[in-house]
Amino acid sequence: MNPDALKSFQSRSLALVERHPVVVNNAYTAAFARGGFSLDDIRHFTVQFSVFSHLFIEAQLLKCINSRNLKSYRASKEILMNELGVIFTERGSVDGGRFRFAAGHFEWLTEFASHLGLSFDRIGKRRFATRATVFFCDELTRLYGSDDFSVAHGASFAIEHWAAAGFWKELITGLSDFKRREVPELPLGFWTWHDQLEQRHAEHTDDELLTAYRTPGFRDEAFLQGAVELLDAVQRFWEGLLADRNPASTRWAPGLGESA
Repeated sequence: MNPDALKSFQSRSLALVERHPVVVNNAYTAAFARGGFSLDDIRHFTVQFSVFSHLFIEAQLLKCINSRNLKSYRASKEILMNELGVIFTERGSVDGGRFRFAAGHFEWLTEFASHLGLSFDRIGKRRFATRATVFFCDELTRLYGSDDFSVAHGASFAIEHWAAAGFWKELITGLSDFKRREVPELPLGFWTWHDQLEQRHAEHTDDELLTAYRTPGFRDEAFLQGAVELLDAVQRFWEGLLADRNPASTRWAPGLGESA
């Protein structure tokens, strides 16, 4: 393996994420961080985010199924099992960790939603998604869960580095403003915990990039294409939320339960 070629590819991959519009200028999360969102705004955001959060489990399971080796299988399963409620041990692994229903990420989000007047049967289902959210979830499954390991690794690299780039902090800022104004008892643990977790996930994807690059059959351009297409889908999700709040703001119009 050529160390210079690997270093160049790593730099190219990071630049692709860091320069993508959804990272550089996310108009929705920027507005969210400025505060002032109404209860209806926060409810709509929560429903759409809950669909993505819940359907992410499907994509993560596919990522496990389509893993090329035991190491990547276990790395993917770490994320899946923690999503479902297996708590990380002090060693930073779910291996040996305890399962708790309440530790499942979607259950955390359910608790958050309940303080907004949203019951379990009103969140997390595909039928509640707008067109933009459906498109994002379908692309997540297609790319992140792809059986083409070059594409899947590219999508994984992109989404984890996007998640570590700061959008959680913008959401926390906006939700903290809303909590102060409207719902003092609103629990923010789901959001603050994910903000802390994402840096670890990004580091894991850096390791995965090295593993993938060394694997026979790895295709640079397929990796980068998977990353770009996934980031484009992420951008459409946020643009959809912006359009729902201000229909004149983007070209994406809402349409419940419809595919793009």
